[in-house]
Amino acid sequence: MTHILAIDQGTTSSRAIIFDGEMRLKAAAQEEFPQHFPDSGWVEHTPGDLWTTTAATCRAAIEKAGLGPDDIAAIGITNQRETTLVWDAKTGEPIYNAIVWQDRRTADYCRTLREAGDDKLITARTGLLADPYFSGTKLKWILDHVEGARGRARRGELLFGTVDSYLIWKLTGGARHVTDATNAARTLLYDIHKGRWSASICALFDIPMEMLPEVRDSAADFGTTRPDLFGRPIPILGVAGDQQAATVGQACFQPGMLKSTYGTGCFALLNTGETAVTSNNRLLTTIAYQLDGKPTYALEGSIFVAGAVVQWLRDGLRIIREAAETQPLAEAADPHQNVVLVPAFVGLGAPYWNAECRGAIFGLTRNSGPAELARAALESVGFQTRDLLEAMQADWAGQGGAATLRVDGGLSASDWGMQFLSDIIGAPVDRPQVRETTALGAAWLAGQRAGIYPDMAGFARGWALDRRFEPEMEGGLRDEKYAAWKRAVNATLQF
Repeated sequence: MTHILAIDQGTTSSRAIIFDGEMRLKAAAQEEFPQHFPDSGWVEHTPGDLWTTTAATCRAAIEKAGLGPDDIAAIGITNQRETTLVWDAKTGEPIYNAIVWQDRRTADYCRTLREAGDDKLITARTGLLADPYFSGTKLKWILDHVEGARGRARRGELLFGTVDSYLIWKLTGGARHVTDATNAARTLLYDIHKGRWSASICALFDIPMEMLPEVRDSAADFGTTRPDLFGRPIPILGVAGDQQAATVGQACFQPGMLKSTYGTGCFALLNTGETAVTSNNRLLTTIAYQLDGKPTYALEGSIFVAGAVVQWLRDGLRIIREAAETQPLAEAADPHQNVVLVPAFVGLGAPYWNAECRGAIFGLTRNSGPAELARAALESVGFQTRDLLEAMQADWAGQGGAATLRVDGGLSASDWGMQFLSDIIGAPVDRPQVRETTALGAAWLAGQRAGIYPDMAGFARGWALDRRFEPEMEGGLRDEKYAAWKRAVNATLQF
């Protein structure tokens, strides 16, 4: 029993990865599932798809690794955050589709909260902003729009959870309704300073607290799987939201260490240690991880569209067939054209937090084509990252810390994209040998709890560099390109 099964349930696919006793990737399985867009700005998942793809990939990964159930010491779970589910406490039947973190249907309600001044209470308690991104207003929407839901919730008949809670409930056969502190911290309902659900915010949203899960450390006993799922009960010992799991997987354990993950969106986290730093630049104060009852805090900047802009090139414009084609296209782009893409397909995240604006392209000429659009798409990720880092530097001024950015996620595989990122932020960018940092973080939490993986210091010593990207762009050009980006964003916000 020296292997760990890591479940990585994401926005567009579910994955399962087996790590051996040396934390080396032994086997993986992945399965995509459909996205649903029932209205403008709405994004949903069928809850059954989240469960069936998770269960199927777990079985497939174990089989690929040539292992049996007795070889798996524990399970670690990492998940898309903020995505909101409500299900029947007895049958497990969802009462509505999962409302995805990208969904903007509660924008009007969030505006009402801000106009009433209630956003100040929300930020003070949760470290978050009154924005549709988070789970709390999505949960309120379900209770408001599904007939009888609020009454059923008050009677204890309905349960709320983020994806981790739902999967644990399914894995344990309904025996456990739990979450970890990192996921709780993304709901808009959790007091990150007192470490408990906020009764005042739940009252503001008219959310019955009976439906909320129990909150535990990121490495804890979350129950055991049903015996029939994998051949024997397997303990679930680690849980963290995907960006926090990546922070752990990148070994960003010291205050000042910084990582940025490029998946569907982009999320940069700066470890601030025991101090919950209040942002003056519209960043989020959140929990990076919680061990032994002690939270470690972080500043976070969230970009809603990063890797999703490459998906748009593939599925929307159909100018590429696979993501890898963006690099040769970007390299072939006309250097004399300055096409700027603002990918605000579902609004803009930090530091702008505008749910209503939509994407725009600037600088098109008669000769603009797929190459220029591919370059603009990759550059948009670098520009948005610089927006986040400048805000973080302002909030963390004088605190010191690492000046190097550690990167991971699918888009980090693009050498062109990572070189541009280093160029535009004017700092080194480090890509690790292990790209599966999100799954690795979840695996380490579970493996450390199971007693088969090293402690935090030992894990940090094992972090290994694949490649460092150093800035090569001349400073004047860097400033010129970033100024063009800022003009494009301002125009997009005013449209």
